[in-house]
Amino acid sequence: MCSHARDDDQHPKMIRDGILGADGLPRRHGKFQLGPGMPSLSTTQFAWNCAGDAEGQKIIFRLVVDSNRLLELAEFIICNTVREMEAPVFALFPNILPVGPLISRPRLDHKPMGHFWPEDATCVKWLDEQPANSVIYVAFGSFTVFDQRQLQELALGLELSGRPFLWVVRPDLASETSVAWLDSFRERTAGRGKMVSWSPQQPVLAHPSIACFLSHCGWNSTMEGAWNGVPFLCWPYFTDQFLNQVYICDVWKTGLSLNADDEGTEISRELIQAKLQQLLGDEGIKARAMMWKDIARKSVAEGGSSYNNLQTIVEKMTGQKG
Repeated sequence: MCSHARDDDQHPKMIRDGILGADGLPRRHGKFQLGPGMPSLSTTQFAWNCAGDAEGQKIIFRLVVDSNRLLELAEFIICNTVREMEAPVFALFPNILPVGPLISRPRLDHKPMGHFWPEDATCVKWLDEQPANSVIYVAFGSFTVFDQRQLQELALGLELSGRPFLWVVRPDLASETSVAWLDSFRERTAGRGKMVSWSPQQPVLAHPSIACFLSHCGWNSTMEGAWNGVPFLCWPYFTDQFLNQVYICDVWKTGLSLNADDEGTEISRELIQAKLQQLLGDEGIKARAMMWKDIARKSVAEGGSSYNNLQTIVEKMTGQKG
């Protein structure tokens, strides 16, 4: 996401201004804007401050600092986003060239590069049997881990929703998993639920039966959802995913966020049910998701912003005009 590059590039100034310490941790709390038109952010939302533990924060912050030193050597920076989706950032930093969304054409007989889990393509045939705009798609990427209680609350929230759902349940999705409990849940919801260990996500999100995406808000998932005009229910886990949620919910207004209960430890089944009902009943969110879908697809079509940026890169690299 382009905004992360800009947050990270600004960190020396934020240290001088007393917003962050030299270790990247917040010294001043509250929200602020990095530039005109950009969303208001909290210092706790920077990627390194959402790494889960102190050691992870140090590692990611050091990686950011080292990467930014190398960026000084770059003639321009390429990123997987759409100019129109983050316009204020590009106005502030014109040397960044967005060329996204970088979406491969969905094919069930082809495994996209960078996908390491075996895909269960039977879920697409299952989607064929579901009504249009009816299915909740639930997937949390490769790294998200729940404790067993939270995993059960998620399952029960899906059950309470009364909606058909497709849920990607990796073998390591929970720190402790009761196989018997999941088998019981699978049996109870067999008439309207499908659980797989991994899915071919791009064909799934492109399927007409999908109504919304309950997601960790990883950037690839965010771009794939935007490409297909799918509303989001956001449940970020770590690093950049919290800022991605800000864009989805507050800037593009194509989704809703899930927040833990008053004790800050758990997202309840009742909240999951309520948020799904709210999301799926909001025609404005769906309309905006379709609007951004149109913008994203125009950006990579001939004459679009991403298309033109890619042409510029090719010309720079080859020394030839297109």
